[in-house]
Amino acid sequence: MATQAGRQTSILRSIDWWTILIYIALLSFGWISVCGASYSYGDTDIFSLDTRSGMQIVWIGTSIVLGFTILMSDDRFYDTFAYIIYALLLVLLFATIFNTHTIKGSRSWLVLGPLRLQPAEFAKFATALALSKFMSTYGYNIHQWKDFAATLAIIIFPMLFIVLQRETGSALVYFAFFLMFYREGMPGSILFTGVAMVIYFVVGIRYAGVYMGDSPTSVGKFAVLLLIQLFAAGMVWVYGNDKRLAWRIGLYSIGITLFSLLLLKIPFDIVYIQLAMTAILIGYLVFQALSSRIRNYYFIALFTLGSVGFFYGADFILNNVMEPHQRTRINVLLGLEEDLRGAGYNVHQSEIAIGSGGIEGKGFLNGTQTKLKFVPEQDTDFIFCTVGEEEGFLGSAGVLLLFLALILRLIYLSERQPFRFGRVYGYCVLSIFLFHVFINVGMVLGLTPVIGIPLPFFSYGGSSLWGFTILLFIFLRLDAARNYLRN
Repeated sequence: MATQAGRQTSILRSIDWWTILIYIALLSFGWISVCGASYSYGDTDIFSLDTRSGMQIVWIGTSIVLGFTILMSDDRFYDTFAYIIYALLLVLLFATIFNTHTIKGSRSWLVLGPLRLQPAEFAKFATALALSKFMSTYGYNIHQWKDFAATLAIIIFPMLFIVLQRETGSALVYFAFFLMFYREGMPGSILFTGVAMVIYFVVGIRYAGVYMGDSPTSVGKFAVLLLIQLFAAGMVWVYGNDKRLAWRIGLYSIGITLFSLLLLKIPFDIVYIQLAMTAILIGYLVFQALSSRIRNYYFIALFTLGSVGFFYGADFILNNVMEPHQRTRINVLLGLEEDLRGAGYNVHQSEIAIGSGGIEGKGFLNGTQTKLKFVPEQDTDFIFCTVGEEEGFLGSAGVLLLFLALILRLIYLSERQPFRFGRVYGYCVLSIFLFHVFINVGMVLGLTPVIGIPLPFFSYGGSSLWGFTILLFIFLRLDAARNYLRN
């Protein structure tokens, strides 16, 4: 129970009003953007419930009421019932897989009369609560594989159900939780491995068809194998704490690579030499582990072997497993194809819209690209192009600064939590927001894959707006109770 001093603390004084002001500002700019994106020439009433801008006001109003209700609730409710909330959302996600209503090829929506709900949007806060509950239990240690594996299972179950709903983009959002894991002590090597995999994929696939001179040596494969060797040398330096060995591995890799380049005049694939060097490196790392009894060398050898397996596996999946339209999307993103009438159409039109806005923009309701409906999904996934066209660079920068202020504020609030439950949940919240903003804005600018996720508080729709509101205001309620002492 709360102490007498805790009871006298007013909830209104404890709430972080700066975050609520940022929330209101984002809702306001979001409505203006939805209005601009959905407006058609000749519309006389943008507040009519028959228009998307009018319905968005309803979603905004109900979201504010929902947020206020959460602030008035007991903060202990979320800790006590975290697992139950998570289980209920899992059941709802599983039931949605068998939904007969298909919208844009996805079975992720539940249609209840005139109301359509997307459970995947609400599963985010439920998963965040379950993670916070589990990671705050006594004796939890993220460095123990048993605990870490259980933590991953909490994430994998909703991801699996969402993928089965044919909503891959929403499932990828759950990778954002790894940022929270890193804050809570996850080894940096795991995060580095994820970054390395992305580098292997981009470099290897992007330059797979580029060859060195007249030789059959692929620049992509050659570069990736060299990177694997250099990354292994760096890990020996950091995790093996052996600088001399790291230098030796690096110099051998670069030296043999330079020697291999002299063989370009011979019609021989140098990649075979690189593969042989990598195999020797793996064997040598295992030998070092056995002789020095330092287990980290085993992990570095496993990282090296896994890197090679991942690269060749990704190449095989891209060219032999993926559907043609999925392969085309990746090729368009990497600049291997244009396909301006197909997979690259949305991004191309979005870039035109943003570019046409210039510095100051064309003004509210004056965007030509968006009014003439050149950009598909311009009031949902691609709504940021409306901001760029009507508000220009200055308006776009202002919106991004608002999101930056929200992220920085969430970091500050998370760090001041007295209990691990609140801190973990806070970092879950900011990780999800950061992922959504980075990927959504990136895909509109053609910098990240088009995976179809909304921009928080901007994209049209009740499910996403309610989901983000619940996610944020639960944390604000937990933060408001930070000074309460429990017996």
